[in-house]
Amino acid sequence: MKIYGLTGGIAAGKSEASRRFEERGVPVIDADGLGHVTLAPGGRAEQAVIEAFGEEILTDGRIDREKLGGIVFGDAEALSRLNGLVHPAVGEEMAARTQALEQEGHAAIIVEAALHAEDGTLRPGMDALILVECPRDERVRRLMEDRAMTESEAVRRIESQTPPEKKRELARWVIMNDQDVEHLRQQVDAIVEEL
Repeated sequence: MKIYGLTGGIAAGKSEASRRFEERGVPVIDADGLGHVTLAPGGRAEQAVIEAFGEEILTDGRIDREKLGGIVFGDAEALSRLNGLVHPAVGEEMAARTQALEQEGHAAIIVEAALHAEDGTLRPGMDALILVECPRDERVRRLMEDRAMTESEAVRRIESQTPPEKKRELARWVIMNDQDVEHLRQQVDAIVEEL
């Protein structure tokens, strides 16, 4: 089975691309979503994250991702510490889901994650990378409109991530999300044909 990474910065259009891959019959594992599962009550990383960041990240006894995000985005050391706690748990869950999809007979899957290729290399077992790019101004606009962020919050979130151009060399395919959604879907469809 082939495993393809799908990445792009916040508000670049990864989720829309994922939906289209799934519509075309290519299963998608949302690695960022698995990260949320690990932080939920009883999740693999919940207790370690509370111990690392304190009870001020809790709301009604649960990890409040907005509070946690307010601490780690813009603080590289805190973000690295969080990733060190969450990523191993995500890896275990991803391995189980990948194995299940392979047993179902899928020849290819997509693993969607904002953090693919952060160190300039593909993860072990990853066959190729798909990068979704979108102009920075449009990403800021989307974050302000869709997630009610201030401009400075949106810029801070974008700047906390690896710039997409640093991943371009590793990408086998680049989806330019600088037009309408139909244009993005056409690019995904072309990739599906190659897969």
